[in-house]
Amino acid sequence: QVYLAESGGGLVQAGGSLRLSCAASGSIFVSNVMGWYRQAPGQQRELVARITSGSSTDYAESVKGRFTISRDNAKSTVYLQMNGLKPEDTAIYYCKYTSRPMSPLAEDYWGQGTQVTVSS
Repeated sequence: QVYLAESGGGLVQAGGSLRLSCAASGSIFVSNVMGWYRQAPGQQRELVARITSGSSTDYAESVKGRFTISRDNAKSTVYLQMNGLKPEDTAIYYCKYTSRPMSPLAEDYWGQGTQVTVSS
């Protein structure tokens, strides 16, 4: 079992910045992928950014150049630095942890979500 503790959401004006954090605990595997997804009202959950344990990254086109994902493996923590926020970034942001992603034994765990609201 893996537990995810998210923090850092809030209300910010357009053009502002926020930093999300997600700390994983429990049965942590060396090989894992951690990432952020978001879900706006009436919309499907979508990938924002993800990072492997080897620090390879993947971003949604809509956030490239504005958001940066990083991780501290010693703390099993992933961060999402969000700059140049837009009202359309408003959503609940969820942290996701995938253990052994290249294995048939891969498992996904989700955080409880943190609200990000960007006012115009």
